[in-house]
Amino acid sequence: MPPLTRRQLLAASLTTAGVASALPVAVSSAAAARKKKDWHAGEFRRMVALGESTTAGGWSTNASRCWVSVLGRLVNDFQSRRMEVINNGIGSNVISTKSPCYPPSGKPAASERLQKHVLDHRPDLLVISYGLNDARGGTPLPLFQAEMAAVIRTIRRSIDPLIVLPSPYYMTDFNGGGRAWTKANLEIFHGYGRGIEAVAKKEGCLFVDLLEASGHADWIVHYDGIHQSDLGHRIVANRIFEVLATNCSGLAAHTRLIEKQAPRWRDESKLRADYGY
Repeated sequence: MPPLTRRQLLAASLTTAGVASALPVAVSSAAAARKKKDWHAGEFRRMVALGESTTAGGWSTNASRCWVSVLGRLVNDFQSRRMEVINNGIGSNVISTKSPCYPPSGKPAASERLQKHVLDHRPDLLVISYGLNDARGGTPLPLFQAEMAAVIRTIRRSIDPLIVLPSPYYMTDFNGGGRAWTKANLEIFHGYGRGIEAVAKKEGCLFVDLLEASGHADWIVHYDGIHQSDLGHRIVANRIFEVLATNCSGLAAHTRLIEKQAPRWRDESKLRADYGY
């Protein structure tokens, strides 16, 4: 029997007291089924960003404008204690030695550098940002997905951080960067985004759609057509933070502690007085 609609529930409540008394149970059961998962109830202690050149900072005008740095500041602005931020991005990096574009890539690949660049730091927040170079270098999506899943499982055999998987970044020049990196287009990027989202769901990670966040606005891309500009870095950081904030109650803990005692700082009397109130 299909579940009652809201209108049917309301009609039933107006007929008999017996049905009416059952309504709170039905409504509360539906609410319980919709209860949001809390992915991280505590404050973050250490974040590691593992990724490619844009993770490393390319080409923000200074280190503080790289999305990793901006994301760290956003998190720390809401925590009672400072989260350590470690940026382990490498230019032209790929997910695995099995990637067809591994030979011309920036080495070591993600799968080769997990011990020193992830596990030794023991992060409780890990952003793994790959896909852009593998897509551009011709890595078949199923191979990329399998290697990404293998990276995640290797990490979780030793530590269990909250893992965030962003889609590829928005870019405009798919012929730049050398002949080895010309095998993608925007359609392939969106396919990679869907593939990364599927891995995130299967492996219990948070997914961040950076292509959707970009709005396909060319002006958020660096003049080289590949990397993010300062504005693009800010959008990346903001979108990752939005996903964290709406899935991790620990980011609200400090605010919830202080908000009842916070002084009321806004004075609207002058604005009201301007119109005689």
